[in-house]
Amino acid sequence: MGDSAEEILHDVALVGRIESVPTILRVLCEITGMGFAAVARVTDGTWTACSVRDEISFGLLPGGQLDVNTTLCKQVRFTRIPVVIEQASANPQYRDHITPRTYAIESYVSVPILLSDGTYFGNLCAIDPRPAPVSEPRIVAMFHHFAALIALELENQRRQHQVQAALLGERAASELREQLIAILGFDLRTPISLIALNSQRLLAKAQDPVAVASIATDIHASVKQVSTLIDHALDFARGRLGGLVQVQPVLVERMDEALFSVVTELQAGFPGHEIECQFDISQPVQVDRGRIQQLVANLLSNALVHGAPDSLVQLKALTTADSLVLAVSNQGPPIPPDSLDKVFAPFWRSGTSLQREGLGLGLHICAQIVQAHHGRLAVASSADAGTVFTATLPLEAPKAIA
Repeated sequence: MGDSAEEILHDVALVGRIESVPTILRVLCEITGMGFAAVARVTDGTWTACSVRDEISFGLLPGGQLDVNTTLCKQVRFTRIPVVIEQASANPQYRDHITPRTYAIESYVSVPILLSDGTYFGNLCAIDPRPAPVSEPRIVAMFHHFAALIALELENQRRQHQVQAALLGERAASELREQLIAILGFDLRTPISLIALNSQRLLAKAQDPVAVASIATDIHASVKQVSTLIDHALDFARGRLGGLVQVQPVLVERMDEALFSVVTELQAGFPGHEIECQFDISQPVQVDRGRIQQLVANLLSNALVHGAPDSLVQLKALTTADSLVLAVSNQGPPIPPDSLDKVFAPFWRSGTSLQREGLGLGLHICAQIVQAHHGRLAVASSADAGTVFTATLPLEAPKAIA
């Protein structure tokens, strides 16, 4: 069992699902006459209540914590030996101890909860401000039996949780397979059909060099589209299965040249559109060059497809004291305000566009690339200012993520 805050809260929830625990705590209080009993998750630095029966207004609820250094449970954690006190004020070992003095208690019982493999979970404990005859062997044995029962139920809960997680994981993987099959089956059909058609045209025009060159350009564009679709699908699948987009940052001396090459290639694919570049990159940047090119290509493609046909698309890139800032803007119907928080979700497409281009994964992949660089990606859209996507990336490169 882990000791992180998240894992401790998970353990609290597991104990909360064990139906027998409230009955166990009630029986302990009734038989011992003590007014407070609890199952506690104890680590080296924390004492957390998982389930509580409080008849003395101690004031602790499930999830509540005590300073572990003020409890005797920490001692039990290290020794695995129960602590049993009938009357602290009359006990030479404990009358001056911090625990009875801090919590004004006389009687105290704490036994370890150990899993079948010997792993320590926490303690089953009880306290009361009054003395109580709790050192009797049958009382101590009862605590031990109940602690063993709780440990058994905990392991059952863990197994059930693992089975449920495995089923959910398999279901998610199955849904992912279905999504990828459906979207790739639909979106790949168009460029592959164009490749087949142009191949036939190429054979028919084999004696016409000008026609061959034009057809070859069309085939290249279709192959590029297929490659992009597959890259997006693979990146999406990796993210859905728990991985991140891979980045390998290196020092790029001429980021402007890398961006110009993206613009040149896109401009060839959108001959009727103009892309204006404004670069002020005054220093080398440490980024994954290919991934940043992919980021800009996706943002520009999105702007070209969804912007007004005769509008200018702008790419601005600049460096500040600590950041590389990339901004892509276009004019056209604004993204509705209630859709701005959805644009980076997978398969999202603008309701203002009549065109169905690609998988609807481009902006989602953009967000993943920026996240992998420890940056921020924002969008703003209005009728007056158009739509602007802005990526802000730290100049200090993160560690490579694989």
